[in-house]
Amino acid sequence: MHMTSRPRWINAMCIGLLAVGNAIAAPVLTPPDPGIDALLQRYDGQVPGAAVLVLHDGQPVFQRGYGLAVVEDGTAVTAQSNFRLASLSKQFTAAAILLLAEDGRLTLDDPLKRWLPSLPAAADAITLRQLLSHTSGLPDYEDLMPPGATAQLHDRDVLHLLETQDRTLFAPGSRYRYSNSGYALLALVVAKASGQDFASFLKARIFTPLGMDASVAHQDGVDDVAHRAYGYSQIDGRWQRTDQSPTSAVLGDGGIYSSLADLARWDAALYDARLLKPSSLRQAFAPATATDETDVPFYGFGWRLNGQAQWHSGESIGFRNVILRYPAHRLTVIILSNRDGPEPYPLALQIARRWLDTLQ
Repeated sequence: MHMTSRPRWINAMCIGLLAVGNAIAAPVLTPPDPGIDALLQRYDGQVPGAAVLVLHDGQPVFQRGYGLAVVEDGTAVTAQSNFRLASLSKQFTAAAILLLAEDGRLTLDDPLKRWLPSLPAAADAITLRQLLSHTSGLPDYEDLMPPGATAQLHDRDVLHLLETQDRTLFAPGSRYRYSNSGYALLALVVAKASGQDFASFLKARIFTPLGMDASVAHQDGVDDVAHRAYGYSQIDGRWQRTDQSPTSAVLGDGGIYSSLADLARWDAALYDARLLKPSSLRQAFAPATATDETDVPFYGFGWRLNGQAQWHSGESIGFRNVILRYPAHRLTVIILSNRDGPEPYPLALQIARRWLDTLQ
């Protein structure tokens, strides 16, 4: 009987798990898996695709690429395909601030204007902690962009837009409102406090130490994204490349590119002290503020918190991503997709449930 062989990267990454002590071993799935494949059916074939990874106890128990990273030349999605993370980038920006706090270069309760004094008086009371937790009250820069703007903004352009706004949407620290502006400004703070540009700091202090060698805060004309997945949108029934928008060059809120292979290393670092001290990790995952968002009772620093789940989605033109962690069960689901929809968070919940039902 003829059988189609699986790509080598799937076989290499699908490693079985053994029970440790009295712990229950997670079920091992070797792609193709009918249940997960059915959930991801719309991503399969000659269409913009998705990369899916399930980790348990630090080991990949399911990993597969679906569809195409580059539609025009038929390049398939693999574990090394680098997707624009969009707002998954925020957890790295938060980690950079926490590293600088460990270094004694700043404190989380520093006034924002200590680092960015050009902001107007309305920002006097804002602290770095409030930027991290989306409680600053700063307007979102996307609401301040001129109608029809086509030129790409950078993090410093976000600062210049906010310099014209001597107002906040509410008293700083009084409530939650998700703000991309805060994380763009945090990238500028990282640069000022470290003496390195944001992308270089991430490479030197996070990506290189963790072996995330292909991850990058992408700057057009400065670096190249290896194994790049390009973003697409379905327009008039056809998939068309929509990889960049005027906000795509802002790094602190959404400009990082990474892959399943590298994000597995990132996930591992969130369990121990290889990157951040335990006290810093506790701060990142502690409920910093209550929110009124669906499935987000609380927000930490770059992380949404819902009971035992720690998660974040990422949305930008041509990309939809999610990372969903259940640290009590050492379980993580990551979905990266290079298309405008659908949102992968519901898919991640369904995939996670297959393991949670066994582990609980």
